Amino acid sequence: MIEELLPDAVVVVESYGDDDADQGPLYPAEQAVIARAVVKRRREFTAARTCARRAMEKLGVPPQPVLPGERGAPQWPDGLLGSMTHCDGYRAAALVRATDLASLGIDAEPHGPLPDDVLHTVALPAERERLDLLAARHPAVHWDRLLFSAKESVYKAWFPLTGKWLGFEEADIALHVDPATASYGSFRAELLVPGPLVGTRRLGHFEGRWTVRQGLVTTAVSVRHP
Repeated sequence: MIEELLPDAVVVVESYGDDDADQGPLYPAEQAVIARAVVKRRREFTAARTCARRAMEKLGVPPQPVLPGERGAPQWPDGLLGSMTHCDGYRAAALVRATDLASLGIDAEPHGPLPDDVLHTVALPAERERLDLLAARHPAVHWDRLLFSAKESVYKAWFPLTGKWLGFEEADIALHVDPATASYGSFRAELLVPGPLVGTRRLGHFEGRWTVRQGLVTTAVSVRHP
């Protein structure tokens, strides 16, 4: 699902369910990271890295460990950029050569409503107004969950470019619906803080795409070189 949201240069590997037989072994350094983690966390961690290593192979890169760095962001092999996501029943990794994109971010969430207290934490007043309009026109989509996922993808694309935190309130996201179907569309995230430099260009916004299918919300952001 996420592959259709990203440029052709990006390799995406997905897995569904929680079948341990579909998970490859971890490297010792990775095992140390989750040595005390609960079973659910171990499965998510392992499955996402299995997807990442399969994506490396498709790019002709020898499989290697993917360790969490600052703020948990994955540390990719030299020359690669990537993003991973996991939720109940779904795992994915997206990788691309650093010469093809400046950054990318992906996210997947179960397609269900956010708790009210979470929505008010992550959404700006203007965003909540737009969500109400979208919900009135397309009630089958949980727009609050979609907004949350889009903000997660924006952050994952932002952090490798800046090394800084981006709060939920520091990006104003407008979701757009494909005229042909309410299950697919795009979004634009206006940055409310100074954006990162990509080459000589300072970004003022991120562009992304989304889809709702098979009980999941998936979003993706890609940042091109100038």
